[in-house]
Amino acid sequence: MADSFSGMRILVTGGAGFIGSHITAALAEAGHDTVVLDAQPPPERSAAGAGSARWIRCDVRDEQGVGEALHGVDAVCHQAAMVGLTADFGDAPDYVGTNDLGTAVLLAAMARAGVRDLVLAGSMVVYGEGRYTCGEHGDVRPGPRRPAELDAGRFEPPCPVCGATLEPGLVGEDAPADPRSVYAATKLAQEHLAAAWARATGGRAVSLRYHNVYGPGMPRDTPYAGVASFFRSALARGDAPAVFEDGRQRRDFVHVRDVAGANVAALEAVADREDGTLRAYNAGSGTPHTVGEMAEALARAYGGPHPRTTGQYRLGDVRHITASSARLADELGWRAGVGFAEGMAEFAAAPLRDAPPPVR
Repeated sequence: MADSFSGMRILVTGGAGFIGSHITAALAEAGHDTVVLDAQPPPERSAAGAGSARWIRCDVRDEQGVGEALHGVDAVCHQAAMVGLTADFGDAPDYVGTNDLGTAVLLAAMARAGVRDLVLAGSMVVYGEGRYTCGEHGDVRPGPRRPAELDAGRFEPPCPVCGATLEPGLVGEDAPADPRSVYAATKLAQEHLAAAWARATGGRAVSLRYHNVYGPGMPRDTPYAGVASFFRSALARGDAPAVFEDGRQRRDFVHVRDVAGANVAALEAVADREDGTLRAYNAGSGTPHTVGEMAEALARAYGGPHPRTTGQYRLGDVRHITASSARLADELGWRAGVGFAEGMAEFAAAPLRDAPPPVR
């Protein structure tokens, strides 16, 4: 980390949240001054170091509050969002309002304040299905999975040309976007808004496309959390983790401290980006595991009960999505440092926190 960037003042939106609190702590440890803006109050047990931040409690859609939070700020780390797969399409206005209108309000306030550096919490969900290769037709893009196929237990997407079995691989940042849920659509819209802001203002933006983030401080028992939180919450209740489909879905599970480190690296490097541009980076461990493997590792570390495979599915879920994080390593020098077994063992013993009510 370059010494020339020490001592920045950075606004972290959503800094009371799971990932945001870890980022705030990592920035403080790196010698930066942090301002946290969040609709929720600071958690009673935030990540170490987060308590030294200046806190502003307001919604990211509050133009006046956001404008005040930007006073004297050098860069923004935008984490505030409604996350996860929608429980019902009726949630769509809340997702669009929080994620896209909130981002637009923030970017407009940054333009007025002359703040030109942004790191955005992106997501791997913008890709839809991951990268697939057919032995005969090479790289292909399977279409959305159909309920009739899923009901029959046929979970693997076939080659859209010949119907053959496909081999999943690592997806790179230049893969076409194909959002397949409301949440995914809002995350892609955030990137488009940030790119438009950068072009209009000469700003510099980085989008870190998080893969499956897990670790201490995840919210418990909420339909909007990731699968790691579902499994950990079940274990805490004494229930067997319920693994959907056949458990062979491939994901990239990345520890929250690694994601926080990626944000620090991006914030310290964003000023070196070309003016008027947005650059996307996958932020994953680079080592795929199946959902079933993750449930097994977590249950084993926790001491049981053993996971159960249900065959159930969520229509908005994709089958396989795993990252290549080579660009982030090559350009910013970041690499994940927490191994899968180590991270799951820690997560099994780490406390969860109560989920805050969703912002409306």
